[in-house]
Amino acid sequence: MTKQPSTKLPGPRILTINGGSSSIKFALFEAGESLQRILEGEIERIGLAESTLRVKGLDSADDFSRPVSAPDHTVAVGVLVDWIEERIGSDALAAVGHRVVHGGPKYSEPQRITTEMVEELHRLSPFDPDHLPEEILLTEAFHRRFPNLPQVACFDTAFHHDLPRVARLLTIPRRYEAQGVRRYGFHGLSYGFLMGELARLAGVEAAQGRVVLAHLGNGASLAAVHQGKSIDTSMAFTPTAGIPMSTRSGDLDPGLIWYLARTEQMSAARFNEMVNFHSGLLGVSETSSDMRDLLEHEAEDVRAAEAVSLFCYQVKKWIGAFAAALGGLDTLVFAGGIGENAAPVRARICNGLEFLGIELEEKRNAANAGVISAASSRVAVRVMRTDEELMIAKTVCRVLSLGKASEKDSTKGASS
Repeated sequence: MTKQPSTKLPGPRILTINGGSSSIKFALFEAGESLQRILEGEIERIGLAESTLRVKGLDSADDFSRPVSAPDHTVAVGVLVDWIEERIGSDALAAVGHRVVHGGPKYSEPQRITTEMVEELHRLSPFDPDHLPEEILLTEAFHRRFPNLPQVACFDTAFHHDLPRVARLLTIPRRYEAQGVRRYGFHGLSYGFLMGELARLAGVEAAQGRVVLAHLGNGASLAAVHQGKSIDTSMAFTPTAGIPMSTRSGDLDPGLIWYLARTEQMSAARFNEMVNFHSGLLGVSETSSDMRDLLEHEAEDVRAAEAVSLFCYQVKKWIGAFAAALGGLDTLVFAGGIGENAAPVRARICNGLEFLGIELEEKRNAANAGVISAASSRVAVRVMRTDEELMIAKTVCRVLSLGKASEKDSTKGASS
């Protein structure tokens, strides 16, 4: 009797959701010996007439882009779930993992979403009114469609939860700390992934050293990490703080609020709208929030040139400050859309930091190589591709003990 060849059954499938103010990014992973990304995509321009569903699969034949009706996040997630059911079947999902930007003072560890958590997140909405309401809508929409499907919240503040008290405290009356007003920091999923990758690529000793991580994208921040732990970060109570970003201002003189209230009768709501959606690179350049556009036009547009210069200058200042907080620097990591792809920006940031031991190798930097520091550089300067979706999927595997991928997650402590 001949032995029939065994058919490999698919492992548990995990959907990751990363909701923004006008988009929903998603990815589908299969958890087996390791995590395999089956597809990824995005519903973009939610709330506008030209909403689009874009998908990229393992096979280029699976790639497509099509217009959809998505007047709000609730409708958008319905479009996404309809497509998921059509694409892989209604019973194929084992779990959904959500990036939740703000966990407030109560939540740090990633955990399964419960009714009690959703109620608490509603109460926390004033902490982050630009993200939390939409993220809550997403979890509720999935629960309505799949009431028995496990959902896991992965908090973007978790990586910085144990900041030293001196870095955590804000210099306002102490009574507000009791209400949860403190430095939280964000981009934690990205930073957790990067630290795991640093240990894998450069060794545990490098990951335990004095590290500055620069996540530079539409949202941008830096973190100072020592012995694998965050000791400071540029974002604070909200993601608006720190360095200038695509449309966010970064740090400002708080006296501006009172000044604009007197001179322009600007309300707190209008001020919040300005510093989050009309400032940063867009506000200074008056033309674009995209670093690629600004680099292309800086030679003939002084406003674009000043936006680029201001961004590089502020990042350089924060690297210097964090090197002081760390007592020196061993590794500098660039990540995010700008950090991974904009060689001129990296060069301008690092120019003048030779006193810290930072020296770039021009050809490696131009090629976006993994290591862009010169052989003579005392500091290793790396370019690393971050992957928040993979970090979410790993975390879901660990929390729910799905597949053997959960046993092999080398970043187990990185996101909590």
